[in-house]
Amino acid sequence: MSPNAMKRLYLMQVGIMPEYQIPIVCALVQTDDGKNVLIDSGLPEIIPDVASDFENGQDVIEQLARLGLKPDDIDTVISTHYDVDHAGRHAAFTKAQYVVQRAHHLDAASNPRYADIRSEWDQPIERIRLVDGDTELLPGLALIETSGHVPGHQSVLVRLPNTGAILLAIDAVPFADGFTRDAQDDGSNPDAEAIRASTIKLLDLVEREPIGLVIFGHDQAQWKALKKLPEFYE
Repeated sequence: MSPNAMKRLYLMQVGIMPEYQIPIVCALVQTDDGKNVLIDSGLPEIIPDVASDFENGQDVIEQLARLGLKPDDIDTVISTHYDVDHAGRHAAFTKAQYVVQRAHHLDAASNPRYADIRSEWDQPIERIRLVDGDTELLPGLALIETSGHVPGHQSVLVRLPNTGAILLAIDAVPFADGFTRDAQDDGSNPDAEAIRASTIKLLDLVEREPIGLVIFGHDQAQWKALKKLPEFYE
């Protein structure tokens, strides 16, 4: 088995959008040599007024504690993007390296969309690894650039020894019914073309290599059927 090969994937629900019962989620990947890689960090402790439609649940730090892990045990935080429901607890992981698409980090610097939780994601640059496009982060763990939802959004591909490949689409494809080549553009979304391009990119990836499971970013029906911490995929 390769050094750092993927061992387990844990899924965590850390909050909800109550009106639609939409889950807010994070994930943890553990490697064969004991590394802990967190994918997103969920909602902040105090939700800003602009995000009042979100509601906290058991946050990521509490969930990690169920596995006997403390924030300092996290080696890497993969930041798919800096929206309030994905980067709200980044600052808790003071020993981790943050990995984010360069295009996203640069856009966030002056984009008011991310201003309310800037103290979470705007970490010392020596602790941030900026990547450009698709990147094999570790053996069996790849970042897939999927701009559209926001510039520099990234999805995550995890290759596990028994389950095989799992694609975390995150907000590139938040709901299963959007994972299609036939999406209709009504002209209301200025980012529709980029969203479609990233959706096609992920569909092509699924066709190109055996991917046993695609996990959508906020799909309530799918989420009910998935294994959640303390259960795991391996």
